[in-house]
Amino acid sequence: MTTVESGAPSATGRSSVRGWLAVLAVTLGIFSLMTSELLPVGLLTPIGAELDVSEGTAALMVTVPGLVAAVSAPLVTVATERVDRRVILVALIGLMGAANLASALAPGFAVVLVARFLIGVSVGGFWSIAGGIALRLVPARHVGRATAVIFGGVETASVLGVPTGTFLGDLDGWRTAFTAVGVLGLLSLTCMLFLMPRLPAEQTVTFSALPAVLRGNAGVRAGIALTFLVVTGHFLAYTFVRPVLQGGGVGAGSISVLLLVFGAAGVCGNFIAGALVTRHLRQNVLGIAVILTAAMAALAVAGTGAFSAGAVLVLWGLGYGAVPVTLQSWILDAAPNATEAASSLYVSAFNLSIALVGGLTVDSLGTTSVLWTGAALTALAWPVVRRARRTATAPVT
Repeated sequence: MTTVESGAPSATGRSSVRGWLAVLAVTLGIFSLMTSELLPVGLLTPIGAELDVSEGTAALMVTVPGLVAAVSAPLVTVATERVDRRVILVALIGLMGAANLASALAPGFAVVLVARFLIGVSVGGFWSIAGGIALRLVPARHVGRATAVIFGGVETASVLGVPTGTFLGDLDGWRTAFTAVGVLGLLSLTCMLFLMPRLPAEQTVTFSALPAVLRGNAGVRAGIALTFLVVTGHFLAYTFVRPVLQGGGVGAGSISVLLLVFGAAGVCGNFIAGALVTRHLRQNVLGIAVILTAAMAALAVAGTGAFSAGAVLVLWGLGYGAVPVTLQSWILDAAPNATEAASSLYVSAFNLSIALVGGLTVDSLGTTSVLWTGAALTALAWPVVRRARRTATAPVT
């Protein structure tokens, strides 16, 4: 996007090849982090069974890091304003790797929750800093594409990391899946150490700047509202997709395959959204909300046989695959002169939304309830997009 590319003077003259290698290292890091945050989604049932907790309680493994990441995103950004960005990113990815290895060895659920807390710190801090790091790694003409690649790590983790982790868990136990993600985090740490240049802090972000961006920019306010509705609606339902499918008679082995189908559809959705987002940003967001609402309602109504569930998950994957790149583009387009502050707010909203997964709802009302609640939330995004379109020509700062 042109609004991103215009702010990259610090990368002028930097080697394009070395810059892209650094971009790939950051992408691997953010892929590792987001896979780590969402890994329990496909493993709630076996983890709950081994550690003797309900599926709703086991969902705290998603809730805790989501809440912590929502808080740590602005806190880490402000608290480390004078620290080399490479040092911060390496430290956060190392913390994530160690926490996942601790989860793999945990004797009980309490230890897992402590590790998940640390993962939340890593996710929020890393994502908020990495969001604008492309500006300093590649020449100005490449910043837009590099930013898309970095946030593609978020997307790929959501649509491929979870199904792959579920497959490993089904193959050799959930502890093996956590171990694999921990090792991946340590590999990411090594890549960043060797491939990223020193990145002394340049921008100053204060706590007062965060509410100022939100108060003074209608586009950012709309983007935060859309993030909350769409991401909360999706994860409220998707976190419990395994028990939903199992309750409909789908076998454990088929669930892994269906989640991989969801992932493949999500990758397609990401590429489709990437091709359309510059010219059709609001239409992209509206289309996402419509598709997600239809998919959740269809799964609740049509039953969960393997074939019908697969068809719905293809539709669902196409819709969610477009979410991260589209909503991130909305935020950057709305605040081109305050990208770090706006991105920090976006990261907080995204992770807070992940945290609101409805554990109590599924325990008290049953798994189908989360599908209807998720569909209702994504449907509420429709009037927000329409309102934003009507006021698009009004000043937003």
